[in-house]
Amino acid sequence: MTLILAIDTATPAVTAGVVRLDGLEVLAERVTIDARAHAEQLTPNVVAALTDAQVTVADLGAVVVGCGPGPFTGLRVGMASAAAFGHALGIPVRGVCSLDAIGIQTSGDVLVVTDARRREVYWARYRDGIRVDGPAVNAPADVPGAAEALARPPVYPTVAGLVRAVADWTSEPAPLVPLYLRRPDAKPSVASR
Repeated sequence: MTLILAIDTATPAVTAGVVRLDGLEVLAERVTIDARAHAEQLTPNVVAALTDAQVTVADLGAVVVGCGPGPFTGLRVGMASAAAFGHALGIPVRGVCSLDAIGIQTSGDVLVVTDARRREVYWARYRDGIRVDGPAVNAPADVPGAAEALARPPVYPTVAGLVRAVADWTSEPAPLVPLYLRRPDAKPSVASR
């Protein structure tokens, strides 16, 4: 029985939960919707999920973390926390595309869109749960179907979706790489002589 700690901070949803890998049974999931409180909410959500699942960190066998696309600070909070848990517990950490955690739970042709701020969206297209295009960042007008997707209530990555998005549980995990998809806002200053 392998228990997985699943974390995602790529969207306004600060998500943490415990999933039993066998049967993909969600034992607990805590979600706080607050785009500006990833750092403040993630650890309490992890602790609450462990408590709800009646397990301890010593019972965990792996960590899965959403690697975006998403904003710099939000992604760093989730990814750094996942890496810290993995290092401290000596367990593997696997990164997945956060959009895949939504798209993998769909059927038919689906466009998954999340807010990228600055009047842009992160998006990817799925066919029966498999990504066929993206992820990318564009203005909604440049993504066919984005306006309709944005008109629906928001859907965020779930812990079950994060765990399902792991393609291979048998190989060594790849290094965690954030999916920023655009240049940072900060620009290095030019040194004057």
